Amino acid sequence: MKNYSITFICIVALIASNFTTAETYKIAFGSCLDQDYPQPIWKAIKNENINSFIFLGDNVYGDVASGKLVKMKKAYADQKKMIPNWLYEKDLNVIWDDHDYGINDGGGSYPLKKQAQQLYLDFWNISLNDSRRKREGIYTNKFINIDGFIVNLILLDTRYFRSNLNKTIGINSTYKKNLDPSSTILGNKQWTWLKETINKKADLVIISSSIQLLATSHRFEKWSNFPHEHLRMKTLLKQSKIPVLIVSGDRHQGSIYKEDNLFEITSSSLNKALSPSKFIGRPKEVDDAMIGDMYSGENYGLITIDTEKKEYLIELKDLNGQKVRELLIPLDGS
Repeated sequence: MKNYSITFICIVALIASNFTTAETYKIAFGSCLDQDYPQPIWKAIKNENINSFIFLGDNVYGDVASGKLVKMKKAYADQKKMIPNWLYEKDLNVIWDDHDYGINDGGGSYPLKKQAQQLYLDFWNISLNDSRRKREGIYTNKFINIDGFIVNLILLDTRYFRSNLNKTIGINSTYKKNLDPSSTILGNKQWTWLKETINKKADLVIISSSIQLLATSHRFEKWSNFPHEHLRMKTLLKQSKIPVLIVSGDRHQGSIYKEDNLFEITSSSLNKALSPSKFIGRPKEVDDAMIGDMYSGENYGLITIDTEKKEYLIELKDLNGQKVRELLIPLDGS
């Protein structure tokens, strides 16, 4: 019988264990879940018999142009009725993105971010002893122990500390690179924490980022909007002696990416797919790091870790649980 233990590593270590006869460990993930839309995708996810789930941001749509949090409070109340009860019995992990942060494409200058963090922590029932209750930002990590095989799950906050985005001028303005060397995505404290945390003993590191890291060609939010931060993160991860997988969301499309020894899988959206009629004429997205092309229907991601074969499978699956993208990755990173 397999023995899985989950350990939160923050200031205080909290230990929880469960037992299962599964031969592999399954982590599902996704992003962009609108509380006002039907959520039929949970049926397919339930059928996967997962061990863990990662919410990658935009877990509710509660933002308004003013940044006020009245809609956010209602969005959380409505979402509580939508998320299935069985999911709360799994190991749940969460980060936020702009629509559950408080303002579209928002960053560190958002004036209500402390209040938004409180709403977020309360909704997800984060323990009063958790370090996220005592510091700014919702970043954290967790060690998953699979019969001695250790997964270091790192959950980043790409909102609370992020510097302002630079935009072009005009009706169809787009983001351009912020070349200010003092600008940041993670902020100094989170960077210090990350450099320490990523070197903890483990067999696999999973980095959860609400925005894409390896993709650089599209015009939306991404790490490469801050070139020095982008390079800093990729350098840190590529130098890791432990295999690294990045999971991300945000895009309302999904795909798999590879750059040198780094792999990334983007899953979006759980129930808010792009409308074909709205985006007629939108050019097909390409990127040097992309493997294959993007999938635009509702989707979720799945990581299946096989500790005996020393490999893990990443998959993108559609609304009915059918595989639309996949990649098998040896744990030696080859």
